[in-house]
Amino acid sequence: MNFLQRLKKSTAVLRAIQRQEINFITSRKQVDNNFICSIINRTFTRSNVIKEEYSIPLALRNKKAKSTSHTYNYFVDIRQVKVEGGFGGDGIISFMQLFSNEKAGPSGGDGGNGGHVIFEVSADVKDLRQLKSVHKAKNGQRGMGDNCYGKSAEHLIIKVPVGTIIRDIDGKIIADLDEEGMKFIAARGGAGGHGNPYFKSETNQTPLICESGAEGEKNQYLLEIKSMAHIGLIGLPNAGKSTLLRAISRARPKVASYPFTTLRPHVGIVQYDDYEQVAVADLPGLIQDSHKNKGLGVQFLKHAERCKALLFIIDMSSEEPWNHFDILKYEISQFNPKLIERQMIIIANKMDLPSAQENLKLFEEKINLPIISISAKFGTNVTSLLRDLRILYDDLCKQEEKQ
Repeated sequence: MNFLQRLKKSTAVLRAIQRQEINFITSRKQVDNNFICSIINRTFTRSNVIKEEYSIPLALRNKKAKSTSHTYNYFVDIRQVKVEGGFGGDGIISFMQLFSNEKAGPSGGDGGNGGHVIFEVSADVKDLRQLKSVHKAKNGQRGMGDNCYGKSAEHLIIKVPVGTIIRDIDGKIIADLDEEGMKFIAARGGAGGHGNPYFKSETNQTPLICESGAEGEKNQYLLEIKSMAHIGLIGLPNAGKSTLLRAISRARPKVASYPFTTLRPHVGIVQYDDYEQVAVADLPGLIQDSHKNKGLGVQFLKHAERCKALLFIIDMSSEEPWNHFDILKYEISQFNPKLIERQMIIIANKMDLPSAQENLKLFEEKINLPIISISAKFGTNVTSLLRDLRILYDDLCKQEEKQ
């Protein structure tokens, strides 16, 4: 971007800011000249102040009321599917009889080819929810007389999101679909069978033989999404992860007072005033010895692998909450040591309860890391959290650009 383009862009931003402040002026009952001059000077001559104030975009709050009905939509980031290619159509035995020649020769048509099963990457699909357990392509049409070939079946195209990894049953990676429009043939359809004209020879002018259509391939795959969300919420059961996701987005995960309310991940979108969207995932709660597959621990920990950054949600109303943080760090490090190296934010939740303030002081003494104290239920300090989320998201984007 050259100097003139940068100048036009900065001028447009400054004028937009001035229009907003002038609208604020007109809403005041009494306006003095000094107040107007100070705004004009700050808008056009002190642009460095504006850069500091408006460097971090603000999160947009949802004004529209959420639905009160329960939602059953959840994010599916892994699914095992069985795919079957279509059968080829059979060739037939037929002989042509003309008005002038009753023995015009064999005229059996070939069968059509069976359809393939193809995975195609599409930006319109976000998860693997639409995949069924079994996908079967259509069969080819059988041949007909008078040398009429059967129609080949159309291919079954299954849309998958960007960043889908395809593994076989043994866990070996077969394909990494990381660009829109990429295709992977999961199961090939069978070839159509030949009719009796194919077997005609000098010694056999009237073959009484034809060929059946070939069977389609049958394969099983394990599909995984490489990246589920920008930020994942990690915590013990009943730490308030679902309540926090409801507070910062329009997602509606189930909220209840008993543990393991969330059994499948939910993804919410946080929108900012610069039209940027940050995906936040509510992951199922972890327990002690999750890395040993206690309960559904390993399955839950795999969800955390697909998040670029982690938010540790700690319940400040519980006894010795610093032990909860140690349990979460230990389980993640035992499952995958690289997870603990990712960027993280520690959130002290449920600060509206009586014992939370005292536990927070002890927690800060034992954990020498930055902590954000909030109350997801009442929305206390959520705005500051959304600001830090955007800073974390911008850092992730910068790291991706460098790579």
